[in-house]
Amino acid sequence: MAVPDRIQLARDSYEAFATADRAAIESLFSDDFVFYSPPDPGIDLAAYWERCWPNAGAVSSFDFVRLVELPGDEVLVTYEATRSDGKRFRNTEVLAFRGDRICRAEVYFGWDL
Repeated sequence: MAVPDRIQLARDSYEAFATADRAAIESLFSDDFVFYSPPDPGIDLAAYWERCWPNAGAVSSFDFVRLVELPGDEVLVTYEATRSDGKRFRNTEVLAFRGDRICRAEVYFGWDL
């Protein structure tokens, strides 16, 4: 079995979010996906669709500062994002994988640029 390119899968997930392509991101998430951020600590996939997905498409681009595969099936991502209104911000996230699916996302909020 081929080893998944988790860096590319991470890139694909951000592209799906930027373009609000739910089918694409659904194909990248495991059924037991869990999302962590300060306002949403440990929500399941159903809560993610309800609380977070409505923001999809509000970011027009992600410029990656770091995309590093870590031991333990994780990818560290730091990005500078541009919102549709032109405002920019920076965040860091840790994506955990099971095979070729993202099973956990941890978002660490950064700052406005």
